[in-house]
Formats: sequence, C-alpha cells, structure tokens
Amino acid sequence: MKITRLTTFLVPPRWCFLKIETDEGIVGWGEPVLEGRAETVAAAVQELGDYLIGKDPRHIEDHWTVLYRGGFYRGGGIHMSALAGIDQALWDIKGKALGVPVSELLGGNVRDRIRVYSWIGGDRPNETAQQAKDAVARGFTAVKMNGTEEMQYVDTFDKVERCLQNVAAVREAVGPHVGIGVDFHGRVHRPMAKVLVKELEPYRLMFIEEPVLSEHDEALKEIARITSTPIALGERLYSRWDFKRVLSQGYVDIVQPDPSHAGGITETRKIATMAEAYDVALALHCPLGPIALAANLQLDAVCYNAFIQEQSLGIHYNADNDLLDYVSNPEVFAYHDGMVAIPKGPGLGIDVNEDHVRERAAQGHRWRNPIWRHRDGSFAEW
Repeated sequence: MKITRLTTFLVPPRWCFLKIETDEGIVGWGEPVLEGRAETVAAAVQELGDYLIGKDPRHIEDHWTVLYRGGFYRGGGIHMSALAGIDQALWDIKGKALGVPVSELLGGNVRDRIRVYSWIGGDRPNETAQQAKDAVARGFTAVKMNGTEEMQYVDTFDKVERCLQNVAAVREAVGPHVGIGVDFHGRVHRPMAKVLVKELEPYRLMFIEEPVLSEHDEALKEIARITSTPIALGERLYSRWDFKRVLSQGYVDIVQPDPSHAGGITETRKIATMAEAYDVALALHCPLGPIALAANLQLDAVCYNAFIQEQSLGIHYNADNDLLDYVSNPEVFAYHDGMVAIPKGPGLGIDVNEDHVRERAAQGHRWRNPIWRHRDGSFAEW
C-alpha cells in the first residue's frame, strides 16, 4: 500500500480536516489544527506530506519519527499539530486495512465507555448556573466553566468575588455530586491564582485547569501546597519532552494533552503512559471536531488513567457547524448517563461525510482568537 495524496479542508466553525489517500482505495482522516492558526497548520501538513507520498502508510512509528526529527527544528504548536493530524489519519488507514478499531491495534480496550463533560458559559462566565442545570438534565454528570474574565497580575477582590459567586451558583444548581471543572485558561497570574485556589476550596471542584500558564513551574509548586483541589493542565504542551518537566516535578494531578496538538495518537499514548507512571490522571483536551473526538476516544479506550473526556457538542464556538454535522454515523457519539461508548468501527470508528466536508470547505473560515485588553490598555490573556 502506498500513500498517493494528502488533502486538507478548512471547515467551519474553526477546524481543519485531513484526508490521506492510498493506491488501494483506503482513505484515512485526521484533524490537524491549532485554533486560530488553521491555515498555517495546513501548510505544514503539505510540507510534511512531501516525505509521505509513495510510502507505506502502515509504518506509523517510523513515519512519526522522521516527521518529528527529520526537519532539524522540532516541536511547538504548528509542527506538532500538523504531525498530529497526519498520525491520526495513518492510524485510521491501518485500522481500516485490518478491519479493526485503532484501540485494538494499541493493545485492546481497558474500558468500553468513558465519562464526558459539557462546557457551560462562553469565553466570559455568564448564565452558567442555568446552563449547568440544563446539562445535568441532559444526563451529564460533570461540567466545565471559565472561572474568571481577564485578570491583572494583582487585581481587585471584586473579581475574586465574581468568580466565587459564579461557581457557588453552579454548585447550588447541580448539587454536591456533579463534577465541576473551573478553567482559569491561563488568564490568572501567580499572585491572584494563590488567592483564587484557596477561596474556591469549599466548592469541592473536580479540578482547576491552568491555574497559571504551563511555563510557570515555580508557581505551580506554590499553588499545589495551598489547595487540595486537583490541578490540571497540558493543552499547551506538545510532546513527551514538554510533559516530562511538569510530571517529574510532581505539581500536576491531571494532564490534558490534545491529540490534535500533541503529535497525534502515537505521541499522546506515550504521554499518557508517562503520566500513569507518576500516578497522574488523564483528561484529554478536545474542544474540536468529530475526527479529533474519535481519536481521543480510541486513546481513552486503552489508557488506564483516563477518567473523563472533553467534547465540543454545543460549545459556544460551534456557531456555524457542530460536531455531528460532518459524520454519516452521528449515533457513534450518542451520550448515555453522562458517558459515551468507544467507537467500535474500523480505524477511528467514524464515517466522515466527505460531500458535506467539501461543501463547507468552500466557505472555509478565518477564526481568530479574541484579543483582550485590561482597563489600562495592556494586553490581557484570553
């Protein structure tokens, strides 16, 4: 079997899909994207793809190694996201060629379903209590919300109070046993993060995500000492070498690599195994499309430390198209009792509706991250 073509499709709301074709007619799909940099990642896919034309797609580990190491410069969001989508598509091809799901090729399932959570609120926390209540009514047993709006290095306590009021309202709305994740989104700096994590302690959160940006190891050390709430991060880390640093220092309880950013299925599996060795949980990051979610679920099936899965159905970004629009078998993502079953079909387990992909790719997208500023005019982390 030989690879004959790689084609990328930028589709609404902010995604990039990749189709890899072979001379035997078997096609693989991946989702190589870095939100806000989709066109750049698509260009990187084409650059990496030059090496793959004419190669056997089943030699995944070797292809991954060459595409990672062969360009001399390596790592980072663009390179690893392009490699991620290619890797997903290669696994999809191999599974289809053998007639088995990817999880079967990775050693077989340790679970047949996994808990999922629903996003509530938008970029700025609002009306989260009612949305949380609605999510629970739909069967979800866990929700995640943004904790704060923009926050200066040292800010006023009214912003802390606003965060506490929002979280308190959600906790009251859903009761004591629904999981609540609060995402600081890297918006909070060390001085205020120390205040917030301590004040949030009474609400018995499932986790606090990115209490500070991932690069601030020394701050994580201090934050971990003053809270019993699990600390999660990892969506802005892209390889096992990035995660080695945070895992070895012992200040993170949950890692959140994104298989569309962190080198695909091949690399994310290795990150998950590293985390398991440190007794750290896995909650894969996935506010993306159906191909990405399918890849996540194949990993959830085989990673023992996976405990919950992010998914984008109904997320505030999905204004033009939603998760199920691009697949011909949307029932594969049916949620029951707050859980989703691992897809059992060959490859990634989904049937991509290529006609709809091409139709929406004709419109494309130019989604960009919002740019926020503080009251003094300085840049604010989004």
